[in-house]
Amino acid sequence: MTDQTDKIQWHPGFCSAAELELIENKTELEFIREYNIGKEPLRIDLLIIKKRPGAVIKNEIGSIFKQHNLLEYKSPDDGFSIDDYYKAIGYACIYKSFGETVDAIPAQEITVSFFREAYPRELIKSLMRELQKHSGFKILSKNAREEDVCRFLETVSGYTKQGDKNNADAVLQVSVMANKKLYQAIRRDFGMCEALKELMKDEIDKEADLRAEMIVQIKVQEAEKKYQAEIEKKVQETEKRYSLKQKKRNKTPCSQTLHQFTTF
Repeated sequence: MTDQTDKIQWHPGFCSAAELELIENKTELEFIREYNIGKEPLRIDLLIIKKRPGAVIKNEIGSIFKQHNLLEYKSPDDGFSIDDYYKAIGYACIYKSFGETVDAIPAQEITVSFFREAYPRELIKSLMRELQKHSGFKILSKNAREEDVCRFLETVSGYTKQGDKNNADAVLQVSVMANKKLYQAIRRDFGMCEALKELMKDEIDKEADLRAEMIVQIKVQEAEKKYQAEIEKKVQETEKRYSLKQKKRNKTPCSQTLHQFTTF
């Protein structure tokens, strides 16, 4: 029984199943089995090329297809390690390099898909560990991601040496300048930004002082406006009183003169 199982040809079955899955667009696709990549015996299990650029594939498996699509199949007895993953990615890179002219096969028009019966937990763990590395370099970008910033903050929060803290602060200073909106959003989440506040204490204190100074300036300006308004009011009242007195003075001589003429 074991011998019969070992002789099962899994890969031809996989290629046939792939053609059946994509049967609705079979005329739009070219299926090349055991495709040789380059002169050396490097082969991807299945290469699917769209005959017409922009063709829409109806099957959900083909919905992610670009112009050139490499499919790697792992039988139930095959392992699927991080090395297998990078080998397939390497195949895609080699395939891209063998275009008839320079950049004849654009990198953005290549997909690599893996098919396996069981979920590759160890591979996913390895890839997640890879993604979690080098957060210090990743946040030195104009498009830093929140998860990378948080991972970096989590890492540097355990630093105790002043030199390491200074380096972390230098990285953050650059990253903050390039991603102000992102860091403002992170700082609003108090549970998430304790490490950020600790590392950026000087900058935060400086910002607080600047805001306080602006508030004082605004208060001074408001007081000056209020004081100026009161002065203007006093001036107007004084001018009004002076005008009334002048009117009274101007009327008095006229009355006396009239009285004298009447008496005469």
